[in-house]
Amino acid sequence: MGSVVMYASVSTDGFIADSDDQPGPLFDWLTSGDVPLDESGVLLVSRASYDYVRPYWDSIAVTIVGRHVFDLTDGWDGRPPGGVDHVVVVTHRPAPDGWDPAAPFHFVHDIETAVATAQRLAGDRVVEVAAGDVGGQVFAAGLVDEVRMDVAPAVFGAGKRYFGAADVQRLLDDPAVIQGDRVLHLRYRVRGPLD
Repeated sequence: MGSVVMYASVSTDGFIADSDDQPGPLFDWLTSGDVPLDESGVLLVSRASYDYVRPYWDSIAVTIVGRHVFDLTDGWDGRPPGGVDHVVVVTHRPAPDGWDPAAPFHFVHDIETAVATAQRLAGDRVVEVAAGDVGGQVFAAGLVDEVRMDVAPAVFGAGKRYFGAADVQRLLDDPAVIQGDRVLHLRYRVRGPLD
């Protein structure tokens, strides 16, 4: 079974969006370099960021998000983002009216079902959990193997927290640290409960 990785770009003070759900400068690093990150020609990063991010993105099979992210993105028009095969949406509401049932989106009611569904779909590839409230719940439940943060040089002061409202303490291993342009990539293995 593949790893479960919690991931997002984040401000230096721990927010994945401001109070109005806007990422502001958190994604500036995705257009601050000269190495194409994908085929769009829009995402241009430093060589260090490319060497770190591209293999990770290529390893992701399934992304888990909450209904809030799904609604903010209009469900990516039924096409999973970034070449991901499937999206699992944690929600207590049904799929939107007119939603194509053939779209590779799976609507589930709780985080345990979300992780089990995602792992089944992913096989030995990575399951990515979007940071925020749902990610924080998955982390608090002890279901996250690794935490990845793309730390942008910005301070929001308030907003949407990386770990959401989760009230949990965990130990992480020493980070792998990669410095890119306008970003510091951090990767931590989750060690276990704080004793």
